Amino acid sequence: MLLATLAHVSREVAATSARSRKIALLAELFRAAGPADVPVVIPWLAGRLPQGRIGVGWHSLKDPVPAADTATLTIREADDAVTALAAVAGPGSQTERRRLVQALLGAATEEEQRFLIALLSGEVRQGALDAVAGEALARATEAPPAAVRRAVMLAGSLQSVAERLLADGPEALDEFRLTVGRPVLPMLAQSAGSLAEAVEKLAPCAVEEKLDGIRVQVHREGDVVRVYTRTLDDITGRLPEVTAAALALDGDRFILDGEVIALDPDGRPRPFQEVAGRVGSRTDVSAAAAAVPLSPVFFDVLAADGEDLLDLPYAERRTTLDRLVPEPMRVRRVVVSGPDSPLTLAEAEEFWRATLDRGHEGVVIKALDTPYSAGRRGAGWVKVKPVHTLDLVVLAAEWGHGRRTGRLSNLHLGARQPDGSFVMLGKTFKGLTDAMLEWQTTRLRELAVTDDGFTVRVRPELVVEIAYDGLQRSSRYPAGVTLRFARVLRHREDKRASEADTLETVLGT
Repeated sequence: MLLATLAHVSREVAATSARSRKIALLAELFRAAGPADVPVVIPWLAGRLPQGRIGVGWHSLKDPVPAADTATLTIREADDAVTALAAVAGPGSQTERRRLVQALLGAATEEEQRFLIALLSGEVRQGALDAVAGEALARATEAPPAAVRRAVMLAGSLQSVAERLLADGPEALDEFRLTVGRPVLPMLAQSAGSLAEAVEKLAPCAVEEKLDGIRVQVHREGDVVRVYTRTLDDITGRLPEVTAAALALDGDRFILDGEVIALDPDGRPRPFQEVAGRVGSRTDVSAAAAAVPLSPVFFDVLAADGEDLLDLPYAERRTTLDRLVPEPMRVRRVVVSGPDSPLTLAEAEEFWRATLDRGHEGVVIKALDTPYSAGRRGAGWVKVKPVHTLDLVVLAAEWGHGRRTGRLSNLHLGARQPDGSFVMLGKTFKGLTDAMLEWQTTRLRELAVTDDGFTVRVRPELVVEIAYDGLQRSSRYPAGVTLRFARVLRHREDKRASEADTLETVLGT
């Protein structure tokens, strides 16, 4: 398949908000792609590179390259070029990456260039998410949509299901079953603004601690234990204490869902960054485990004694979990308006406050009758976290790409210091609507001091209200911290920069 076909469909999908139109466009694309190209087509539509990070920044993309007059570049050729980029390392790598990027763009037409630049810079955001792609795949192959969704859930990969479906038809779906030792995508939670809202929607329900750790899926088959992340990476070798905990359980054939966290001597959670660093450590695992020991905490079971439990209601799965896993390794919870514990909302709110006092980041409310919807944000799980907000000053902004081309997007955020200067805490482009982007582009151009074609530095006058989930240590920023999951709520024209939050206030949150 030519890259031009994918680039055109990507633009068409971005231009429509109608889900039915997106599905129709993608179904036609999948039929044309076939099993050979679809493993690349699907992640590229969602803005993901199968090769992961390839070390290409804006410096390699900023110089214009004459476009090809005729579309001849295939999907496979473009993917091979990206693979070559990912393999570049060592002295002179920046120059070599730039050469390879220019060669790739030089083989592309103007529309293909726009798509490739957006893909390589992480700016492909046209709503071609896996859920829509799954529906399109079902239509393209005349397979039942529910059966496709379940196959994707159990395979942990839309690409692998698509490849088999396009090669062998709907009968191939029978191959995808829950298997101990093969990870599945985890069930995720939607968000709610308040505990009362979530409980009212889901009761009878359980209210569980939401731990600020790393999601893990633990598989045991006899004496063999495998540990996977939420992205299905095998990290068994990095977490010997999780393997030991799984082997200590009575069952010998199960799949558990939970998190690993690090606790201080008082039993309070250590910073998320320490947990992430420990899980990411690949060398001297023994020393890393001694420095930051991790504790597994489980909240669900997908299979036990070799039996698939996905379709059972949460209440029944929890009963199995209670039998299999001792209390110290189970997440704390209370049941609200349920047959076994008809607690009131006030008692649930007391549990919420106690959870926050213990240092955890919030709660997850789970309907007692909900099945396990792997790989989806099921309506039966809702998370509630306290909202932190700050009024910060825009220090600079980066020109956007893709749909945001021509608009100032990624904001550099600063907190006020005692001497009246500002210290940068991080960046964000999240939360900005098209209207907000238009307005802030105009306003920031009025405040511009310099523009190098990538970043516009501005006078520190525009205040923005930022929501965020917490702080984490970062050596990239002079304050030594950055904001986690920062997103823009609104521009605060009513506030002067001198009224922005101070670094002292930030560090005290």
